[in-house]
Amino acid sequence: MKKLFDIYVDITDTVCVKGKLHDICMLFFTGEARGRYFNGKVIGTGLDTQYSSKDDHMVLSARYMLEGQDIDGKECRCFIENNGSFNDGFIPKIVTDSLALSKFEGAQLKAEIGTKENGVIVSIFG
Repeated sequence: MKKLFDIYVDITDTVCVKGKLHDICMLFFTGEARGRYFNGKVIGTGLDTQYSSKDDHMVLSARYMLEGQDIDGKECRCFIENNGSFNDGFIPKIVTDSLALSKFEGAQLKAEIGTKENGVIVSIFG
């Protein structure tokens, strides 16, 4: 798999609730994507919902829309939904109006998450 792009996520706010069986945190974020296949910015605010069970198993689900330029230099948008966990890995889905990136819709993709100050770096591979 080759790297499509990195998303540099800056967390802007966090809201949490501690329940009897699970803790839920919603992380609001902005960010910027950079890479060979796409360069752009998060439109508005993205949201990452983190479900943590009392046995410390965490499942994440992030959704956001990016606007920028594809590998051909054409303006486009990409919606990304990234689900998974640090134990089982992360599986992103892409929906786009870019002809050049449309081959990644429905394709087997994976994401890796690294840390940075005030956020994370999400690397998308396809």
